[in-house]
Amino acid sequence: MRSFFSFGKNAPAPKASSDGIKRLWLDLGEAGIFVYPAGAHDRWQDHGLGLLRTILRDKGVETDLFSLRSLKNWEELPKRLAGYDQLIMNIRSYWYPFAYKAAQTFKQVNPNGLVITGGMHATVAPHEMENVPEFDYICSGPGENTIVDLVRDPKAFPRKVLGIGAKSIADWPMMDRTLWPNPKLKDFPWPLEPECGWGPAPVATVITSRVCPWQCVFCNESSYIPNMGRKSVDQVIDELNFLDEHYGPLGSVVIHDSMFFQHPPWLTEWVEKYPRKARRRWPYWAAGRSDTVRQWPELFEALVRETNWNIISIGFESGSDRVLKILNKECTAEDNLIAIEHLNRIGDDMERAGQDPPSFWANIMLGVPGERPEDAFETMRMLKRMKRVLPSISYYAPYPGSLLGYQLIAEGKSLMSKENYHRYPNDEKLMGIDYKFYNDLMAGKYDGEINKGLNGNAKGAELYAGHLIKA
Repeated sequence: MRSFFSFGKNAPAPKASSDGIKRLWLDLGEAGIFVYPAGAHDRWQDHGLGLLRTILRDKGVETDLFSLRSLKNWEELPKRLAGYDQLIMNIRSYWYPFAYKAAQTFKQVNPNGLVITGGMHATVAPHEMENVPEFDYICSGPGENTIVDLVRDPKAFPRKVLGIGAKSIADWPMMDRTLWPNPKLKDFPWPLEPECGWGPAPVATVITSRVCPWQCVFCNESSYIPNMGRKSVDQVIDELNFLDEHYGPLGSVVIHDSMFFQHPPWLTEWVEKYPRKARRRWPYWAAGRSDTVRQWPELFEALVRETNWNIISIGFESGSDRVLKILNKECTAEDNLIAIEHLNRIGDDMERAGQDPPSFWANIMLGVPGERPEDAFETMRMLKRMKRVLPSISYYAPYPGSLLGYQLIAEGKSLMSKENYHRYPNDEKLMGIDYKFYNDLMAGKYDGEINKGLNGNAKGAELYAGHLIKA
């Protein structure tokens, strides 16, 4: 399987698989990310692409690979697509504008070619994709047990395909990361990944579990992704050791699970085995919830202290009980504050012992429908109570697939469409939201009001100003 990134040069001739079909897997993302300086999170590799190309390769189905992120401009795309029989894309909602444009371009240069799509957007918004004639096949749901047959003989399938997944992530093959795009950048340690502010490079990104079981109305992924068994602790450690031995030395790890801090027996086994069996106790980023930190404080502290969980990502979202109820977070503002105090204490203790303290990656959501200014002030007060924090603040975006997103789309209030399903942070995403207030809030204009009620020692607006990220 070839990956070609010869910027500005003629595109290599398409290569046929053993069955004579010329297939191109197109990695999605914004043009220029692999050419010019870009945000670290825009350069993440796609695990869906890596897994499914591994499965195809193992079954003897070859695919060429090209990344939209390696384009200098969109005018270069037609020559990259010309001559292929199939275009394959894994589409997330925030990549949808790129996939839509790529499919149109593919059909222009290959009128008889087939566009085969799958991924999250095909799962949560298949009706939207069905309205685009350039998408010949739309696979909803997991694709690991469907992809081989689908690309070998697509005409044996209906246009809308229901994908079949494995029962457990433990059944997946170990992903071959050399099947990811190679940006050929000095600061990109392919097939590992660059640092993003969470830990030193090279970074190994892994997945141990697929679904968060909670029912937050802005996400609710368990409603459209089948429940799957978790990868075993031994499998995760073996994969990290393999990556360290073959491509390392690793600097740090990112566990991309939607919710790492779940299933206490698995976490207890991780505490027991990771420090002992891993080639090194690499620091890692992983996600949790404030209510389960409160529920299992000893287990949380053991993970932080003994396994080097040094960046704790928590979806605090809001410091207001009103907004947390709107979001159906099943957490309270008190849960959030107790989790904050717990990690503050652990960090202080580790600092006194001469150890590097852990930090929060604090996910904050502003512009939620029904949020009042005082709710937003409570959220920023909550953020200021964190002693060590990397703020991750975004404006609420009504993506399809979520209960609240579907409601707002049905009410005609969403400002998102196939032309702007991107993640630009300053975009207005919803009717009826006072974005001027939120922009002023993020600029620090209400910092005096926010500091009321804090017992002195309040951090300034520099804590959050400039930290608005892509939603």
